[in-house]
Amino acid sequence: MAILLTLLTFLLFISLSYFRSQRAEAATSPPRLWPVLRAPEMVREQGFDLPKGYCFHPGHTWMLDEGRQNARVGLDSFAANLLGKVDRVEVAGLNRWVRQGQRLWTLTSDGFSVDMVSPVEGIVIAANPAVQQDPSLITKDPYGDGWILVVKSPDLATNLSNLLPAPFVRPWMQSTLDRLRALTTQLAPALAQDGGLPVTGLLRRLEPGLQRRLAKEFFLS
Repeated sequence: MAILLTLLTFLLFISLSYFRSQRAEAATSPPRLWPVLRAPEMVREQGFDLPKGYCFHPGHTWMLDEGRQNARVGLDSFAANLLGKVDRVEVAGLNRWVRQGQRLWTLTSDGFSVDMVSPVEGIVIAANPAVQQDPSLITKDPYGDGWILVVKSPDLATNLSNLLPAPFVRPWMQSTLDRLRALTTQLAPALAQDGGLPVTGLLRRLEPGLQRRLAKEFFLS
């Protein structure tokens, strides 16, 4: 029994040492420019155009597994449409550790700012310089040139288990639109619509109290 306990303690020590070394290595890696993201293959499912291979967080951010524990992340099309435009983006600092579901970047549109959460946990290792120069890319091309950051995630497999699997993305998007439509009908009837994506820039057209309510409801921030 004592031998088994010693062995288990040793294995635990080795595991913790490995995790710490991976985290330290990621934190000390110098930031670098990331390759241009190839335009994703879009799959149309019952009225929704969805990028193949992307995974989605319930807070309307996405991640793309690029291998070697690297995840490129950005804003999904629902959030992009709800905002309509972005005037400024503030991202988490490079080499910063972020948790899954923690604020990763802040978008400002017409003076209203909204925090977006990270779809994965890990170290921020790269930022997209193009969106720093032209934040409008975030809403014009959310799955391509509008990507925002790259996160090195040592436990990416566990992170993936907390994201929406491909078969559930379309019904989740539809449910989100239905919820938005119901809330808009109740709180701002003049801006409600019967179907399709929300009015472009809807969030910017609401009074501040409703803006905060919708941001909390859909972006989990």
